[in-house]
Amino acid sequence: MKKIIVTGGSGFIGSNLVNFLIKKKYYVINIDKLTYASNKKAHFDKKSKFYKFYKIDLNNKDKLIKIIKRFKPKAIFNLAAETHVDRSIDGPKNFINTNILGTFNLLESIRYLKKNKINTKLIHISTDEVYGDIKENKRSNEKANYEPSSPYSASKASADHLVKSYIRTYNIDAVISNCCNNYGPYQFPEKLLPKMISNIFNNNPLPIYARGHNTREWIHVGDHCEALFMLYLKGKSGESYNVGSGINIKNIDLIEKLLKICKKLKIKIGKKTKIKFVKDRPGHDFRYALNSKKIFKKFKWKAKIKLDVGLAETVKWYKNNKIYLRGISKNIYKKRLGLKL
Repeated sequence: MKKIIVTGGSGFIGSNLVNFLIKKKYYVINIDKLTYASNKKAHFDKKSKFYKFYKIDLNNKDKLIKIIKRFKPKAIFNLAAETHVDRSIDGPKNFINTNILGTFNLLESIRYLKKNKINTKLIHISTDEVYGDIKENKRSNEKANYEPSSPYSASKASADHLVKSYIRTYNIDAVISNCCNNYGPYQFPEKLLPKMISNIFNNNPLPIYARGHNTREWIHVGDHCEALFMLYLKGKSGESYNVGSGINIKNIDLIEKLLKICKKLKIKIGKKTKIKFVKDRPGHDFRYALNSKKIFKKFKWKAKIKLDVGLAETVKWYKNNKIYLRGISKNIYKKRLGLKL
């Protein structure tokens, strides 16, 4: 059976990818240090004979090497990362330690194993935020300059550059994916959509930065997993691939769409559940937008799940799995972050 390691496999995208790979009959080794945002109620079968979990920080290189040597995986999907921009503004250090130094240690582990004739393909998962603020009617292709604005996006850009340097200098087999905003089941409620869904369920206001005119490109996590699997199978070493849906929407329009979907699903909208504009975060990028023609031209991949359909499925999932939200302390995500200067 083919073995695959997923770092950060207990996070939002990671746990969805682990489940996807198990269904594809791969043996999955999940390496995660289990942070506040980790998925403690993972929807894949923890007792599956196709699954193994190790609580390991990527900065523990000795343990990393030991696990990789033991399983000799065909591929490593690197999803281990701190991801919340607001938290990176309040405390950048964790983002440097995990996103940069953690990636460095993973690369060093792969380099060490390559010397010992153990070759594995790295699929390094990054973000559209590395390209910075994109002008209206423009989209970033894979050759666009990196212009990160937040400590989060700067740490991810740094990790991308490290991966590229190891490909060129040490000839490791690796590809980079830069994806737009993900949504779907098991996303931690500090992020926009699950926070709004949680607030709707609990008759709380819906806080939106500034006037809500910032635009983002959205993709369902299921489509993202399909793209990552395609890059494992066919992605060319040394190449970067943008992964997007091509659909941009203003934050205010997204939340209004979400409210309409909730009404259609006969979810009660309380009197306190109203859009509330709040102070913007420092350095907030106005627009992200990807040109994803490369992955379509090379592999005929494109996002399949329409936004309205994906949003409705996501709301239904949270409605049917309220135990997931109840299992997370509101103290972790209720307080407004990202205001420190």
